Amino acid sequence: MDNHQSQQSSSKAFNIASIIVLAIGIVTYCIGLFNAQMQLNEKGYYLVILLYGLFSAISLQKSIRDKQENISTSSIYQLLSLISTGAAILLLMVGLYNANLLLSEKGFYGIAYLMSLYAAVAVQKNIRDREQAVQSEITQIDYAQTATQPTRD
Repeated sequence: MDNHQSQQSSSKAFNIASIIVLAIGIVTYCIGLFNAQMQLNEKGYYLVILLYGLFSAISLQKSIRDKQENISTSSIYQLLSLISTGAAILLLMVGLYNANLLLSEKGFYGIAYLMSLYAAVAVQKNIRDREQAVQSEITQIDYAQTATQPTRD
């Protein structure tokens, strides 16, 4: 029985849109930080939270996908990825709650942050799907070439 799930590859338009949304989210968040009237250590905090969130969200998505595809994954790693993603979002929320910013600015950072996390997961998924499609094509070509070669006696 084949454990590999057949999945339809994402369209090129969706792949490009995901990359554009990721870039817009990260750039917008960083421009907001650059223009913000806050101390340098606060700006550093928000930048590190963005990087930490992106990494943990991608790591969580990868561990979940590996488990779905029956690729050996550690339960503790998946749990740590989940906790890490939740912690990154919680740290942003606590930072924004305690920040001396207008409510609209807090919303701006929250939306740009969540948009970036979601887009990063989508981009990672698209890259993985594309790599699997290429591997599948290579396997099919190799099989077809092997099947059509004449046997030598």
